[in-house]
Amino acid sequence: MIPVETIGVFFAISTMMAMAPGPDNIFVLTQSAIHGRRTGLLVLLGLCTGLMFHTAMVAFGVAAIFQQSELAFNLLKAVGAIYLCWLAWQAFTAQPADINAAPAAERSAKALYLRGIVMNLTNPKVAIFFLAFLPQFAKPENGSLALQIMMLGVLVIISTLMVFSAIAWGAGKIGNYLKRSVAAQKVLNRVAGTVFGALAIKLALADR
Repeated sequence: MIPVETIGVFFAISTMMAMAPGPDNIFVLTQSAIHGRRTGLLVLLGLCTGLMFHTAMVAFGVAAIFQQSELAFNLLKAVGAIYLCWLAWQAFTAQPADINAAPAAERSAKALYLRGIVMNLTNPKVAIFFLAFLPQFAKPENGSLALQIMMLGVLVIISTLMVFSAIAWGAGKIGNYLKRSVAAQKVLNRVAGTVFGALAIKLALADR
């Protein structure tokens, strides 16, 4: 069992890292501001599902492949960069939403959830970060290392849910006012497209 004091330190660090600007929280922020709180929260659930996969990969050693294999790392990195470019293109070409449109016109919950999963899983830096971060707090004398890694992963997911939910709520509230203006919607979409494009470039240039 992981000591309580270790859990406290780990959770505090995880929360601070979730608050630091990064691809995932910026993604939630922009999507919430443009499409509303619902979109941001559904994307967040997808991102957290991706974190579950990363946690399992670390617990069972799969993430080491991306750290040791340049080919595997570059392939996943390319997929992630292409996906971000596609999101950037979508944002730049998006038309202002009709504020009187029926709710049925909203994107499906499944599509938004899957978008979050893909966004998270196609970033090999997350897998490598988890591989470097989680094992530091797992000790053989505290029991099964795999079980400890899974527990730590759950703590990361909880801290991410807390911080990103606050981001989605705040951005969604601001977005509700901005979306009443067609000009503001265009600006938001351009900003989102620029952010996604910048993230694609950053990911494409990332080293292990």
